[in-house]
Amino acid sequence: MQDTLTHTEIINLKQRYELILQSIGEGVYGLDSNGNTTFVNPAAEVMTGWLSDDLIGEVVHDFHHHTKIDGSHYPSFDCPVYKTIQDGIGRHVDDEVFWRKDGSSFPVEYVTTAIVRDDKIIGAVVVFKDISERKQADEQLKAALSQVEKLKETLQAENHYLREEIKEEHNFSKIIGNSPALHQILTQIEHVAPTNASVLIQGDSGTGKELIARAIHSASNRKDRPLVKVNCGAISPNLVESELFGHEKGAFTGALQQRIGRFELANGGTLFLDEVGELPLDIQVKLLRVLQEGEFERVGSSTTQKIDVRIIAATNRNILDMIDNATFRSDLYYRLSVFPIQVPSLQQRKEDLPMLVNHIMGRLNQALGKKYEAISASSLEQLNHYHWPGNIRELQNILERAAIVGHPPILEVNNLPNQIQQTTTTLPASTTLAEVERQHIINTLNSVNWIIAGKQGAAAMLDLPPSTLRSKMKKLAITRPA
Repeated sequence: MQDTLTHTEIINLKQRYELILQSIGEGVYGLDSNGNTTFVNPAAEVMTGWLSDDLIGEVVHDFHHHTKIDGSHYPSFDCPVYKTIQDGIGRHVDDEVFWRKDGSSFPVEYVTTAIVRDDKIIGAVVVFKDISERKQADEQLKAALSQVEKLKETLQAENHYLREEIKEEHNFSKIIGNSPALHQILTQIEHVAPTNASVLIQGDSGTGKELIARAIHSASNRKDRPLVKVNCGAISPNLVESELFGHEKGAFTGALQQRIGRFELANGGTLFLDEVGELPLDIQVKLLRVLQEGEFERVGSSTTQKIDVRIIAATNRNILDMIDNATFRSDLYYRLSVFPIQVPSLQQRKEDLPMLVNHIMGRLNQALGKKYEAISASSLEQLNHYHWPGNIRELQNILERAAIVGHPPILEVNNLPNQIQQTTTTLPASTTLAEVERQHIINTLNSVNWIIAGKQGAAAMLDLPPSTLRSKMKKLAITRPA
């Protein structure tokens, strides 16, 4: 048997190998021990634009591999192809680019294999392919996964928010009443709800400002998206920004994980800023930017996020006085009050008392498991003579206390707090509403030994935030007797 190939057989074998290399879809370069090009197949010419005549006898690295993906110089001694020629170790690379003749680049995956004869490295073969489509698919997959992760975060945040909302007790499921003052409010809701205009709801505490906000959202084109509530007066000043705009992990001490803010949560829907007058001035500036430009950044992030949110704000404070005192920005006020709504006090809509009492009584029957059928005429008359500084919240509290201690089927309100009974029976007709409110607050404070905060404090009895009660005390010049 013949152990060696004849010259003709070697030539034929070389031709067959070259024919195979010419026909495959991957690009192929042959290099000698000096790194000069000895072979270029057609696929390599198509991918790079460099022809065999351009490359044969030249250092191919200087033509298509001279610059890294970041634009920095790529010296040939760092190139995996030439390292293979030096050490004989094959390499697989998939994070680099080749440069075309027209100056453009494409992501490439290549394999280097040393050519060895008589234990001596005489060159190398490079097989490569354009992986642009794979990279594009990878980027699309990353983007899709990022979107899924963002959606997951949003759904988790919405789920948490909805659980918190379920815990809250909403006093009314709908707007109750038939008075002219209430009809005017309903007309305003009907006009503004279909628009995207910002709404500023003003009125005393306990008048149902949140109920108005929910009614506007429910009648709007955003009704199928979230209505997200933020009680600006209940958030610590140093946490307001994070609550509204969210934060990145590690943005501040205690930020152990990324958090979505209320603006992101309300995207596409409505954000209800209750007690907006309590916002610090620095946050007012950032809120103004969102209203003007529709964008914000999470705390600790430099990425700007676009947002589509309708703003409904509410306050029981006199914003114009706050502007005069430089505690509220006038430009923010005008942005918020595109459509202002002034909610009437219960004193201004006493015609609605019978309907409100019946509605609250029905809810109390469900909550307490009792069967009250009506309120006594004398009790209703007593309620009619009261001036209701705490508005509908105070009415509900009074009726709930009466329902707890009373006996169906007739609800009696004989168990009114002493200070309320005094107010309903001893005030002269000439007494102003401010004087009534002042006396009522003083009576309440006296009954709890001038304790303002806490479950047994005056603020809880009046159903007011402690900060609001303190503000009213200052406005009405109420101080504790020496």
